[in-house]
Amino acid sequence: MAGARILEGRPIADRIRNDTANRAAVLREAAIVPHLSIFVGEGDAEGAYYGDALRKVGSRVGVEVSIDTVSAAEGTRSMIAALTGAAANHKVHGIIVQRPLPRGFDIYEINRHIPAAKDVDAASPISFGWLAQGVPHFAPATAAAVIQMLREPGLPQLAGTRSVVIGRSAVVGRPVAYMLTSADATVTLCHSRTRDLEMICRSADILVAAVGKPRFVNAGMLKRGSVVVDVGTNLIDGKVIGDVDADSVAQIAGVLTPVPGGVGVVTTSILLRNVVAAAEHGTI
Repeated sequence: MAGARILEGRPIADRIRNDTANRAAVLREAAIVPHLSIFVGEGDAEGAYYGDALRKVGSRVGVEVSIDTVSAAEGTRSMIAALTGAAANHKVHGIIVQRPLPRGFDIYEINRHIPAAKDVDAASPISFGWLAQGVPHFAPATAAAVIQMLREPGLPQLAGTRSVVIGRSAVVGRPVAYMLTSADATVTLCHSRTRDLEMICRSADILVAAVGKPRFVNAGMLKRGSVVVDVGTNLIDGKVIGDVDADSVAQIAGVLTPVPGGVGVVTTSILLRNVVAAAEHGTI
């Protein structure tokens, strides 16, 4: 690849982790151990893997991470019971339900039982509503990672930019669109039924690809010098591939985030920072 500035996530993640570790150390001196409780549906091997990765990173920054696998036999009922217990436990500061859940779990009903004060990935309807109004307590970590990267020195100010988001999921696309709007960008949210997608993308100063299709975005869809954020994590032949055709896009874009090593590492760091923030809030 040549041409585009490659906006690596690691330096950003390291700054966040250093801050998180320092704040966690202060809490621990007061006998408060920041604790994240992750709930995984039975049979979700990928969710368990992600939880274990979070636990390893958490141990390095002073955040305790527990992982509970919930039986699929009673599905939603079992998950709600587990969430109710974590919500009542004053030693648990953050709660995450790994998505997507296996069959037998109603994610919409389950998310209603995550208390806003512990909803560190902003999955509940209340948290999402606050986000849509521009006053989030917490934002979904992946969406927050996108915005964090877009605020790096040397990048265009978000206010006034034409920003295009491809993908309308509640986890990434819609939250990113809300957050860009709150930053005074002019946002177009695209999806599978959007007409003239390439023409819309070519108008973008900032393009966020969160469509879940490997190498979907190519050089022909870009405005020269634009900022391209690749949120995709597609596993192809044992390799993680983004939603952007990086080789071609790097010839046209001004800035490009890599996959792996981009949004993903920042996401993990923000999630753990949110847990510490929740623990701090609980001490006030």
